[in-house]
Amino acid sequence: MALTTGLGATAFGYFIQGWFKFGGVEFFKINAVKAMGEEKAWENKTPIYLASAAAAETIADIFLCPLEAVRIRAVSDPDFCDGLADGFGKMLKAEGVGGFYAGLAPILAKQVPYTMTKFAVQGISADAIYGSMGKTPADLSDSQNITVSLASGVIAGVASAVVSHPADTLLSKVNKAGAGGDGPMVQRLMNIAKEVGFVNLCTVGLLPRCVMIGTLTAGQFGIFDTVMNALGASKFHFHNPNE
Repeated sequence: MALTTGLGATAFGYFIQGWFKFGGVEFFKINAVKAMGEEKAWENKTPIYLASAAAAETIADIFLCPLEAVRIRAVSDPDFCDGLADGFGKMLKAEGVGGFYAGLAPILAKQVPYTMTKFAVQGISADAIYGSMGKTPADLSDSQNITVSLASGVIAGVASAVVSHPADTLLSKVNKAGAGGDGPMVQRLMNIAKEVGFVNLCTVGLLPRCVMIGTLTAGQFGIFDTVMNALGASKFHFHNPNE
């Protein structure tokens, strides 16, 4: 049972987050190119990746945060609830709507830099792979493009895991009852950071997280590309209009 505690909230929450994240990044990239023009967009593709990812992740986290709060509470206290709906009801009654968003600041602190790094590094890595092959996505088959996405996804996953690890450690603690003492959220986070220590925030558990996130991120980009192909859609790629 311990392995399945919080599974409902985790699965549903990250499905919703992924929906808004990957779809949102594509939406914001495409509209940025339309607004700026292809040449200007090509010159600013990394800032576009970063801004698109930040906007998409912020929207996604607003939907994720209540589910994540229920998940963490269920994992830290297995007797707290008997499922997602029960957990929502109990948290709402005990803490009000604000209880669902107690962890929003650390979620944003973790997820926004994480997602910005993930999409920017993946895009840069994919461009480098295509460049080393002397090919563009249009020159390769669907399976070859998916292979590029998998390889660049591993690189992006490791980079984003390193960037987001300190905030992830804080997030895993702040929703636990009594964590960080009383007072405003910022004060609680500062208390937890002092208790854990900066070096431990950055390093404890980092290696397995890199392995896990690198693998998951590769899978996410691979699945996204596969679904896009199955739907007859194509993933947006920046290209140099002068070539």
